[in-house]
Amino acid sequence: MPNPKRRHSKTRKNKRRTHDSLTAVNTIECPKCHEYRLPHRICPSCGYYNGREVVRIEEG
Repeated sequence: MPNPKRRHSKTRKNKRRTHDSLTAVNTIECPKCHEYRLPHRICPSCGYYNGREVVRIEEG
């Protein structure tokens, strides 16, 4: 395997790593139960999506 002839600078290393950071998960508040959920998904706590019940959630 060939080895690098010269050392890579800190700037070059940091430019390569600019996209490696983690991003926070985007959540929105459910208008019915006010729990946080992922956008464009059925609310896991109440089962509503876009103002209507999609999945019936059993309490127990």
